[in-house]
Amino acid sequence: MPGVAMFELGVLCEVFGTDRTEDGFPAYDFALCTPDGQPVRSKSGFVVTPHGDLTGLAGADLVAVPAFGTDLCAAPDPRAVEALQEAYASGAYVLSVCSGAFLLGEAGLLDGRECTTHWNYTDELARRFPLADVHPDVLYVEDGRVLTSAGTAAGIDLCLHLVRREHGSAVATKLARRMVVPPHRDGGQSQFIEAPVPRTESAPTLEPLLQWMVEHLDQQVTVDDLAERAHMAPRTFARRFRAETGVTPHDWVTAQRVLLARQLLEDTDLPIEAVAAKSGFGDAAMLRHHFNRRVGSPPHTYRRTFQSRTVARADVA
Repeated sequence: MPGVAMFELGVLCEVFGTDRTEDGFPAYDFALCTPDGQPVRSKSGFVVTPHGDLTGLAGADLVAVPAFGTDLCAAPDPRAVEALQEAYASGAYVLSVCSGAFLLGEAGLLDGRECTTHWNYTDELARRFPLADVHPDVLYVEDGRVLTSAGTAAGIDLCLHLVRREHGSAVATKLARRMVVPPHRDGGQSQFIEAPVPRTESAPTLEPLLQWMVEHLDQQVTVDDLAERAHMAPRTFARRFRAETGVTPHDWVTAQRVLLARQLLEDTDLPIEAVAAKSGFGDAAMLRHHFNRRVGSPPHTYRRTFQSRTVARADVA
């Protein structure tokens, strides 16, 4: 769309438009479209030349809309709205980065769905589309075949999430390493809105403690234990932890344990009980509870889906 934001567009091009098949990554048929197939001026002032017009959306598996424009109240091109509606009706996934969510809203794709956008625009998104369930404090949302992300770098998080769901954690992690970004970030937009904790001798960052926690996920530790290791009072530690990560210590550890469990389910043949023990959940019942809540499927189903893909890729190689 006119006024396209180049970072958000660049994220989509980097993940889906860069050919990395020689390095073992999946191949994508990628095209950049504009409403009439003509060049559009970017938000940065220079002109972007597309591959073609909106006929490129026909038969697409995924249609992504990066941030665009500065006047969020302006009516978008009706051709783009209709093309999005037709693509979704044909079975495509529809994804937005930052203010691209407003085009999805105009197409009626946010009605009755959970969604998000940049924290600076969430109030306006909720006002414009009252049937949408807008979440202002998350990095991204997947609701059926509609996926929305917060501002700028959150588009990377959402794209990696989609790659992870379609191709498994191994491919997503490898891609994140290639892009030199974290394969998964916890927390929400609030962690980027609050003032950062200064790195001083009197207020050191919790990064060393977080690294220790990742290396000892199989150990059961309390907030008091972590506070003592960080040389803080428990209440001070809890406040500092939320300020730096955007979540509680329990939520952060649980998310890291789920990530480890996913890796073990994909890359090993360990029994579910052993996966639960190594990832710090203790037993299979606790693993199933947290895994199903955060991933959306039980561990054995996840393993059956993604371990077979990993083995198949290894066999082909």
